[in-house]
Amino acid sequence: MRRTILSFVAVVGLVSPVPGLAEELETSAGPVDVRRTVAGLETPWAIAFLPGGGQLITERGGRLLLVRDGKAVPVAGVPEVRVKGQGGLLDVQVARDFDASREIFLTFSEPMRGGAGTALAVARLEAPARLSNLRVIFRQAEGSSAGRHFGSRVVEAPDGTLFLTIGDRGERDRAQDLGSANGKVIRVARDGTIPPDNPFVGQEGAEPAVWSYGHRNPQGATLGPDGAVWTVEHGPKGGDEINRPAAGRNHGWPVISYGEEYSGGRIGRGTAAEGMVQPLHYWDPSIAPSGMMIYSGRLWPEWKGNIFVGSLKFDMISRLSGGAESLVEAERLFEGEFPRIRDVREAPDGSIWFLSEDEGAAYRMTPAAAS
Repeated sequence: MRRTILSFVAVVGLVSPVPGLAEELETSAGPVDVRRTVAGLETPWAIAFLPGGGQLITERGGRLLLVRDGKAVPVAGVPEVRVKGQGGLLDVQVARDFDASREIFLTFSEPMRGGAGTALAVARLEAPARLSNLRVIFRQAEGSSAGRHFGSRVVEAPDGTLFLTIGDRGERDRAQDLGSANGKVIRVARDGTIPPDNPFVGQEGAEPAVWSYGHRNPQGATLGPDGAVWTVEHGPKGGDEINRPAAGRNHGWPVISYGEEYSGGRIGRGTAAEGMVQPLHYWDPSIAPSGMMIYSGRLWPEWKGNIFVGSLKFDMISRLSGGAESLVEAERLFEGEFPRIRDVREAPDGSIWFLSEDEGAAYRMTPAAAS
């Protein structure tokens, strides 16, 4: 049973909120309220939460929005982006020490010779809504004219280092080339220096920022309860993967894959090869995953430790349980209800937020109020 509820939604470009609708939807944990909080977005890509309330939302076209008190306003001072295909302004994260530093992290497709490359920047968020002291702390050495597979999620580890996912940019063999950032998870310090314990520091011909390699296009990343980074990435035709990258691991692409060529036929050597890590979970057929979080259990204790992944293809959120040793898809939330779910995040209060790319909206999910 679905119940429609009157709520208020901030519409980008308007000064005041206007009435919107919320829905009551069923889940394995009981009914939930899904409320639209922001509408009128143009291809939203990521959402992050500010201490004390408020959100930051990126739009792929290059706009960063600050949402607070029912109003969404553009933030000035964002970096120039190259908007082509899947490229543009992509991820946003708020630094752990934001109260003191006022810093945020942005990923984007940076214009450069040869086309564009994935870049990571840090900047201060100043009142009322502008960025200052923006500096790029990692960029790909070479640009590509391809408009796909930027990857582009950033996660801040407990030790303050930053993990950045970069797709193969459509040049699949470079995912196995340690001298290239394509198809890698990158690890850098917050000032852009290379941590000395990165696995390929000092190796001749290797990019010292590389943490793990053999990735196709990781468009989701998060931290587990133990502080380890997790990723979800697009496969080709089938073979979307959840992985837990660790120092020096080779995740196989394009030598091994559970997917196949779009025209049919095996990719590389098949599904396994010596020295290459198996995924913790894979989907076949593909769900086109984007956005990822591991839930704390704050509002739904039965979901503690579960992984939530957005699906661009099936318009749903995949919930996975079982942990690293026996990860399985346990539920598909809201299948067909919200078109192209691009990001999924847990807010500080335990509510679950997600972005619908095609609808141009942000939603907040909470347990349903008692009737």
